[in-house]
Amino acid sequence: MVEEISFALSEEQQMMQDTVRQFVQANVLDFIHQWDENRQLDRQVVQKFWELGIVQSMIPEEYGGYGMGSSPILHTLVLEELSFGDMTFAVHTMLPALFVLLIVNLGTKEQKERYLPEFCTDSFVPASLAVNELVLGFDVWNCETKAVKNGNAFVINGKKCFVPLADEAKYMLVVAQYEGIPHLFIVEKGYEGLSIGQREKNCGWWALPTYEVSFENCVVPENNKLGDENAINWLLQRTRTAMAVIGTGISRASYEYAKKYAKERHQFGEPIASRQAIAFMIAEMAYDVDAMRLLTWKAASTIELGLDAKRE
Repeated sequence: MVEEISFALSEEQQMMQDTVRQFVQANVLDFIHQWDENRQLDRQVVQKFWELGIVQSMIPEEYGGYGMGSSPILHTLVLEELSFGDMTFAVHTMLPALFVLLIVNLGTKEQKERYLPEFCTDSFVPASLAVNELVLGFDVWNCETKAVKNGNAFVINGKKCFVPLADEAKYMLVVAQYEGIPHLFIVEKGYEGLSIGQREKNCGWWALPTYEVSFENCVVPENNKLGDENAINWLLQRTRTAMAVIGTGISRASYEYAKKYAKERHQFGEPIASRQAIAFMIAEMAYDVDAMRLLTWKAASTIELGLDAKRE
């Protein structure tokens, strides 16, 4: 007998999806054009989202969190709803979650005790990720940023680009080559040798500030290395799944707006949606979005089962 596959959401998943969807409808959708024009999100709305406690729920109770654990599938539901509203808002608000998840899953006891309690406070804590470099055909496995061991510290040299919130991030996860293998390092704001460049100009990301970041003999304590060489795999599989679901959310928004417009726009005395050519385009958009969502859920489900999801 073949076991039936169900795509129905659990009660917890449905509640989380509804909560974020309602938040976006009430606080994001009517303001994204204004934020884009001003090239800045409303900090009060970012703070309001933080107070929903989604990031805090991922942190174990012993460090001040709610101890609900982390679910890649649940995270995809949250990210799709946020991205339906605005992808810059989604990235901005969920960057701290990435930092928290890496510490929870790969951090030492000392790192957990040091960093996690700060993310259980009532105020938004900016954190960032520095991976990309200004190299044609950039390959994270052969990044040019290097880390060299020097006594009980690492010295990092190199440049990164497209680093979100770099100007305000209290903590930054940096990918650097150490002994020929990329590793993750926690770099804190104010470390000597860390410098933030000019804000970048990115098409479609106006409301999300990103920067070039330079490391010139930046000294990072030995205890700030996060995980081992497998940490990069862990990071890439989750960030690529996250970017896929962000794309799904944007595409769903495009489809919903197009469908609504096709029903409202009248030509020759009837809605243009009644025209077969238009109806076919709308239908193709619908099943493209469904296909994107299912493929992303497959990747998230593979990760949640503890399996290698590189192919997915």
